Amino acid sequence: MKAVKARITKSLPHMATMEACDNSGARIVKLISVKGHKTVRGRLSAAGVGDFVKVVVIEGKPDVRKQVFPAIIVRQRQPYRRKDGTRIKFEDNAAVILKDESGNPKGTMIKGPIAKEASERWPALSKVAKMIV
Repeated sequence: MKAVKARITKSLPHMATMEACDNSGARIVKLISVKGHKTVRGRLSAAGVGDFVKVVVIEGKPDVRKQVFPAIIVRQRQPYRRKDGTRIKFEDNAAVILKDESGNPKGTMIKGPIAKEASERWPALSKVAKMIV
């Protein structure tokens, strides 16, 4: 895991639902925690592109439903700013389900584009991604 080279706006709050954009069997997932984030006054943490999160599968195949998996956020609708001044936003919020905590994806392909920041931070994602924006 590397450092992120952009100022990512944390736009996905606790219990946000998003699409699972891989072929792991999950379709809709719900964010339940963000790993490594600390907040003050009991506030709930939020996640952005490239963050490592824990999700529970809401819709999908019966063998993965109602289970908790590690995941990485690869797309968000809220615009965020890159170092060169451009602002990037996607059509939906999406995550990739992982096999383990080290960043290896559970599926063998990722549907749709993924953010460059997520692929730089997690190199295993860029191996199975079709398009990196």
